[in-house]
Amino acid sequence: MIAALFVQTGGVYFGLPDVDPWDEARDARLYAGPWPVVAHPVCSAWGRLAPINQARYGHKVGDDAGCFASALCSVERWGGVLEHPAESRAWKAFSLPLPHRGRWREGRGFWVTEVSQRAYGHRAQKRTWLLVRSWCCPAPMDWSDPEPEATISFLSNHGDSGLPRLSKREASATPPAFRDILLSIARTAQRRAA
Repeated sequence: MIAALFVQTGGVYFGLPDVDPWDEARDARLYAGPWPVVAHPVCSAWGRLAPINQARYGHKVGDDAGCFASALCSVERWGGVLEHPAESRAWKAFSLPLPHRGRWREGRGFWVTEVSQRAYGHRAQKRTWLLVRSWCCPAPMDWSDPEPEATISFLSNHGDSGLPRLSKREASATPPAFRDILLSIARTAQRRAA
C-alpha cells in the first residue's frame, strides 16, 4: 500500500487498489503512517510566482499551513517520494540538496532529480523536482524535455506563445504515467529506523 498525500480529489490516485489517497478533505498533514508516500504538497507558496502573490495578494512566501513540512516529514519517516515544481523555494528553506536534470544526486540522506512531466504525458513542460528516501539510487527517469503542446502560464506578460493555455485543474494534474513511476519509486522506499 502507498499513501498518496496532498492529491486532487477524484484525480489519478483515486480508485487504485493499492493506493490510499489523501486529498484536501482528509488533510494529509494528519497522515501517521505506516505506508510509504507519494507527496504532492501545495506549491503556490513556494513557486516562482510566490513573491508576486505576496506583493499582490499578501500570501506570504512559504506560508502553506505546514503542508511542505508535513510532506517532508512523511517522506523522512515512512519513505517515498516528494514532488514539487522546479525552482521551489522550499528546497532552500528546508536545506535540501539541489537537483540536477539528467541524473539522480544524493545528499542529506535523499536522492533528488529534475524531470519534465511533459516526458510523461503532461501537455505543458512542467519541470518538477523530486526528493526520494530510498535504500539505493532510484531507477533512471525519462530525463528528456519534449516540446510542450500547451502552456500553464496565465500571465499576460509571458507573451503569446501560440500554445493553448491549460485550465488550472489540468495544469496541476499528474499524468498517469508520471503517477505510475512515482508509485514505483515509493514501493522501494526506505523507512527510518524505529
